[in-house]
Amino acid sequence: MNPGDEHDYRSADRGGRSDDPYSTLGGTRQTRTRLPDGDAGHPQARRPVRTSRSLVMIVGVVVLLIAAIAFANRGGGSDDDASPGAKDRESAGSGPTAATGTKPVQGKNGTIASGFARDEQGAQSAAANYAVALGSAEMFTKESRHRILDAVYTPEAADRLRAPQDQAYSPEFLARLGLDPEGNAPKGSTFISRTVPVGTKVLAFDHDTAKVAVWYTGLIGMSGQDSTKPVSTSWKTWTAQLAWSGGDWKVTGGSESDGPAPVPGDVPASPSDTISKVVEEYGGFTYAR
Repeated sequence: MNPGDEHDYRSADRGGRSDDPYSTLGGTRQTRTRLPDGDAGHPQARRPVRTSRSLVMIVGVVVLLIAAIAFANRGGGSDDDASPGAKDRESAGSGPTAATGTKPVQGKNGTIASGFARDEQGAQSAAANYAVALGSAEMFTKESRHRILDAVYTPEAADRLRAPQDQAYSPEFLARLGLDPEGNAPKGSTFISRTVPVGTKVLAFDHDTAKVAVWYTGLIGMSGQDSTKPVSTSWKTWTAQLAWSGGDWKVTGGSESDGPAPVPGDVPASPSDTISKVVEEYGGFTYAR
C-alpha cells in the first residue's frame, strides 16, 4: 500500500551617527563632561528612583506570560473534553492531521492495534493501522495472512475473503516477486513490503459505519545481491468500509486506486544491503490521531 495526506530573512539597514567607525559617542568624536547637579547653565535631571510598585508590576506581567504559555502548551485537555464526529473538524485550530487529545488506541490484537474509539477519530486510526497490516510482508505467507484477515475484517468478511485472497497470493504471483510458493525469500535476501500512511480522510460516518480513505506510500521488492525485483516505492489511496463489530471498528470491504503521487526526489537509491539492514533495524508504527 502507499499512503499520503499531510510542511514550510532579513537584513537591517545601518545608518545614523553610529556609522562612524571611530565614534566615541554616537559618531561625534566628542567627550561628554558631567556637570554638577543644579548648574544654572546646564541643568541635569535626576533619574527617578524605581519604586517597589514598578517591581510588582514587572513580576505580575512575567507570571501572566508564564501562565499563558503553560495553558497554550497543555496539549488539548482531557479525554472527556474531546468532542467526537464533525464537531472535532469544525473546532478552532483543528485540521486534517491535528491531534484531538482523545486516545483512540487502547490495546492490540496480536501485533495489530485494536480498541479504537467509536467516533470519526477512532475510525481514521483503525483504517490507518489496518492499511499497515494489509500491506505488510506477513500477507505473503498463508498462516499470517489468515491471522491478519481475522484481526482486521468482520468475521463475515474474513470468511468471504479468505479463499479469494489465497488465490490472489498464488505461487505464480509470489514467484514474480522472487518468493517461493510458501511466500519465503531466498537465502541471503530480504523481502520487503511496507505501507506508510501519510494521511486519512473521513468520507462518511455514523454511529455504526464509516468510510475512510487512507493515502499512503508503499515499499515492495526483494533486497539482495541477486535480486531482479529491487525495492521500489508507490503511492496509492485505500478506501475502507468500516463497521462497528464486537466492540471495535472492523473492515467490511474496500477499494484501492493509484496516487496521488508527488514528484520523485533526487536522493540516490541505497545499496540493497543497506535497505535490508534498515528494514531489520527500524520497526513500524502504531498510527493514531
